[in-house]
Amino acid sequence: MVAPKGVPPVRPRGREPRPQHPTAARPVPVAGAAAAAGGVPSPRPPVPRVPAPPPRHAAPVEVPITRKITISEGISIKELSEKLEARARDVIKKLLDKGIFATINQTLDSPTATEVARAFGAEASVITYEEEVIHEVQETDRPEDLRERAPVVTVMGHVDHGKTSLLDAIRETNVTAQEAGGITQHIGAYQVSVKGRKIVFLDTPGHEAFTLMRARGAKVTDVVVLVVGADDGVMPQTLEAINHARAAKVPIVVAINKIDKPEALPERVKKQLADYNLMPEDWGGDTVMVEVSAKQRKNLDLLLEMILLVADLKGLKANPNRLASGTVVESRLDRGRGPVAAILVQNGTLRVGDAFIVGAVYGKVRAMFDDRGRTLEEAPPSTPIEVLG
Repeated sequence: MVAPKGVPPVRPRGREPRPQHPTAARPVPVAGAAAAAGGVPSPRPPVPRVPAPPPRHAAPVEVPITRKITISEGISIKELSEKLEARARDVIKKLLDKGIFATINQTLDSPTATEVARAFGAEASVITYEEEVIHEVQETDRPEDLRERAPVVTVMGHVDHGKTSLLDAIRETNVTAQEAGGITQHIGAYQVSVKGRKIVFLDTPGHEAFTLMRARGAKVTDVVVLVVGADDGVMPQTLEAINHARAAKVPIVVAINKIDKPEALPERVKKQLADYNLMPEDWGGDTVMVEVSAKQRKNLDLLLEMILLVADLKGLKANPNRLASGTVVESRLDRGRGPVAAILVQNGTLRVGDAFIVGAVYGKVRAMFDDRGRTLEEAPPSTPIEVLG
């Protein structure tokens, strides 16, 4: 059917053809035998994927170590910045770089604080809080301020070899009879005068249950008096005492006790001690050995003279004109007097009214007493005292 002139032709109803892309009629290239045979064209080769370059990170810059500092466990960011001589916000920025969000008063553990210190060019040594306090108050003594001090002697040895009896004879007081069962229950400190000079004695228990107490006593002493029974010879506790003294690097003076007994064999004792590298002086060695009798008070003056001689070789000195420092030998809670501590002042002078700190405990000295119970107002170096605080 022909449409009238001037009227556009009408398309038959149905599906209108979709417009095709101009390249749809372009022939697809066929490769190889398939092209010759008019076969199915081969698929396009896959486009190789080029991996994206990894993100660029700045290589960590190794800061050279130029100094050393000391830190304690739980140090705050403010304290750490003061030790590093850096701003606190710079320390916080270093922590943020490590993914740690912190404030200026927040505390850090030792590994984190050590790592931050290294980033600032400092090598950190971790010490305890007590060591940190001691390090802060520690002073350098000038040689002209030092004065001679009394030696501190620890009496050690096997049980029932006469340690307390020997001290009893030296102090000329009856302490043995007052002790329960004749056994020293606590470490006691006593001061003895010898020809115008003083010697401080620490009496340590000889049982294995008090091994730790005996080791603690050996750390504060200058000379160890090893008491060996001339009748029994070297025993297990004798060897323990020798090991403690050697670990503390303290010279040993041997007191061969009970030579008044008929079965005493002091030469056998010397031979036994020589087997443990304690060679007597009269055998060509360097260990002072004195044969004594606490019961008959024989050769006690010679023993004290040998102690002073060995102590003089060490040149013991201390500065009395400074803050006091020392060691708590024992402590207890007295029902009538409250907390009581037996203290050995090792440096400086302690006075009534002074503040003190022992580990995490602090207080004020309310009263002081010497080993005879007399009231003291001050305690110079190498003085054993009892403190009420």
